[in-house]
Amino acid sequence: MASTDTTADQDGTGTGPGQGTTTVAKAGKDRPDPHDLAGLEAGLDALDSVQTNRTPLRQALVRKVLPPLVAVALVLVVWQVLVWAEVTDSYKLPAPSEVWDEVVTSWEQGTLLDFIWTSVSRGLLGFLFALAIGTPLGLLVARVRFVRAAIGPILSGLQSLPSVAWVPPAVIWLGLNDQMMFAVILLGAVPSIANGLVSGVDQVPPLFLRAGRTLGATGLRHTWHIVMPAALPGYLAGLKQGWAFSWRSLMAAEIIASSPELGVGLGQLLENGRNASSMSMVFLAILLILIVGIAIDLLIFSPLERWVLRSRGLLVKS
Repeated sequence: MASTDTTADQDGTGTGPGQGTTTVAKAGKDRPDPHDLAGLEAGLDALDSVQTNRTPLRQALVRKVLPPLVAVALVLVVWQVLVWAEVTDSYKLPAPSEVWDEVVTSWEQGTLLDFIWTSVSRGLLGFLFALAIGTPLGLLVARVRFVRAAIGPILSGLQSLPSVAWVPPAVIWLGLNDQMMFAVILLGAVPSIANGLVSGVDQVPPLFLRAGRTLGATGLRHTWHIVMPAALPGYLAGLKQGWAFSWRSLMAAEIIASSPELGVGLGQLLENGRNASSMSMVFLAILLILIVGIAIDLLIFSPLERWVLRSRGLLVKS
C-alpha cells in the first residue's frame, strides 16, 4: 500500500494519476485540432474560388446590350429634334433619314463594304507591322540604359507629334501608294506601342526579376517568361493606344492623299463628301469610322483586357 501512495520522484515532484491526467489534457489543448485546420483551409479556398455561375441570357442582354441601344436611340432623337427645329440650314445638318438613304445607296451599288474593307485591311496590316517593330524596340529601350537615354526622349516626342504631319513627307518620299500609307501608320503607332511596353516593364516588381534569375531564367527565357507576363497590363494599354494612333494616322493619310491606285477608303469617302458638299456622305463616313473603331475595341482589345484581368484574379468570370 505504501508503494502505491509514494509516487514522487527524487526531486519531490508528484506524478500521481490526477496530476498526470491534467498534464496530458493541457498538452492536448495546445495541440491543433486537425478538424479545425481542415475547416480553416476549406474557408480560405472558398474565399479564393471564383464564382463561375453563368449569367442568364436575358440579364446579360439587359446589362450589356440595352444601354448602348438606349444611348444610340437618344442621339438619334436629339438629332431629329435639331433638324425639326431648323437650328441650321438643311444642307449643313441632314436628317438621319438622309444619311440612311446614303447607306442604302452605297449598299445597293456594292461600294459600302469596299469602303470599309479598304481602310480596315490597311489599318490592321499596318498595326501588325507596328507591333512587330514596336515590341522589340520597347524591350530594348526598357532594358538597355544607353538605348533608353538615347532613344527614349525621341519616342516620347514622336508620340506627341500629330500623325498628319507625316503625310506630306511620306508622299514625297514614297509616292501615292500603299507603302506611303503604311509608313504613316508606323510612324504614328510604333512610339505608342514601344512606350507602353517601357511603362509596363518599369512597373514590374524587382522581386519578380530576381526570382526569375534565381530559378534559372536568363536571356530570352527571362524576357519571355518573366518580363513580358509581368508587363502585360502596360503593354496592352500601349497596344490599344497604338491602334488608336494607327487608325487616326490612316484616316489622315486617306483624306490628304488621293489616287485611283489607292482606292476609296473611309477617309477618302469623307473627303469626297466634302468636295461634293454632301453632308449626308460626310456623316456616313464619320459614322463608319466610329463604328469600325468601336468594333475593333469590342472584338479584340476588350476580350484581351478581360483575359488579363481574369488571369490575375481581378475579374469574376460570369
